Amino acid sequence: MQELKSPTPAGPRRHPPGPVVIWNLVRRCNLTCKHCYSISADVDFPGELNTGQVFEVMDDLKQFRVPVLILSGGEPLLRPDIYEISHRSKDMGFYTALSTNGTLIDKSNIRKIADVGYDYLGISIDGLRDIHDEVRQKQGAFDASMHAVRLCRDAGIKVGLRFTITQANAHQLPDLLELIERENIDKFYLSHLNYAGRGNKNRKTDLHHQMTRKAMDLMFDTVWADVETGRQREFVTGNNDADGVYLLHWVKRRFPEQYDHIHAKLVQWGGNASGVNVANIDNLGNVHPDTMWWNYNLGNVKDRPFSEIWMDTTDPLMAGLKQFPRQISGRCGVCEHRNICGGNTRTRAFQMTQDPWWEDPGCYLTDDELGIRPGQYENLQPQPLQLETRVVRYGS
Repeated sequence: MQELKSPTPAGPRRHPPGPVVIWNLVRRCNLTCKHCYSISADVDFPGELNTGQVFEVMDDLKQFRVPVLILSGGEPLLRPDIYEISHRSKDMGFYTALSTNGTLIDKSNIRKIADVGYDYLGISIDGLRDIHDEVRQKQGAFDASMHAVRLCRDAGIKVGLRFTITQANAHQLPDLLELIERENIDKFYLSHLNYAGRGNKNRKTDLHHQMTRKAMDLMFDTVWADVETGRQREFVTGNNDADGVYLLHWVKRRFPEQYDHIHAKLVQWGGNASGVNVANIDNLGNVHPDTMWWNYNLGNVKDRPFSEIWMDTTDPLMAGLKQFPRQISGRCGVCEHRNICGGNTRTRAFQMTQDPWWEDPGCYLTDDELGIRPGQYENLQPQPLQLETRVVRYGS
């Protein structure tokens, strides 16, 4: 959106020095949220990395030129050594973020949190009080999290809300956007639900797709208004790289003279980065292509360095993810905008068909919007690769 107001020259496709690492340091959590991908609980899980092992991994990540560590869980504040790990991360020069539910942040520890100097602190919010508390399955969770947001903001910490949109809470998105304005919150992150239950039929009338389009229209209009007023807040969407293509269509309607420039910028961005520019380490040290691939292990940092695991393309999934352009099939394979979204989120295709290169069922754009002609993909079928599913065995 800033590029519409102050264009800068388009460059080559992004190539960060190393991947952003989302690190689930602990599986324990004080909440039992309905949409939790790590299936956490308020108990200790055996086999987690100790402080010394975490530090060894950090040394390897640094020499591998990883630029960003996002410290997550479970609830990372339940790790007794979280401050020690966080300070070391900052001292080593990582951009260091904390991903938390916020309920454990209060006046007793806000100074310790502020002293770390986190570059960013994200707090999950699932809607207003009624829906949030229902999803988090704890009465008072919303008030506790918002109290944490205010404490962080007042302590000078860059803080943001992370919102996973579903059919149950989509109607509260306008209220949340008003909330960040009213509370003077720095950042808003909208995560699409990584669902895998939609196919191609009735895409124009599918309720989930229509909900998504309405939400993105609101996001784009809100952000543009923010840019026009000279604000510097950040708005981010995640888990659906088709957002970039949908933004391009929004630009075509609103600013047609800027279409070519924004198109070039989106191609430069490049779309989905799982297995390339985004990585995940879970609480046991298992490495995954991103946080949504917890059912597929690439290796364990207790056995060999992350840097070796990440560059090992003898694994068929990693070989395919690192290929450019990726060899995508089905509807995504004939889309004229695949150089923008990169084929979108591969885990959804894999969950549905066991073919990680099949079309992403989460794409909410129509064939016409993607430049697909009738009959181009209807006769294509997924080709299950029978990839070895390396199941996480907790406590092993």
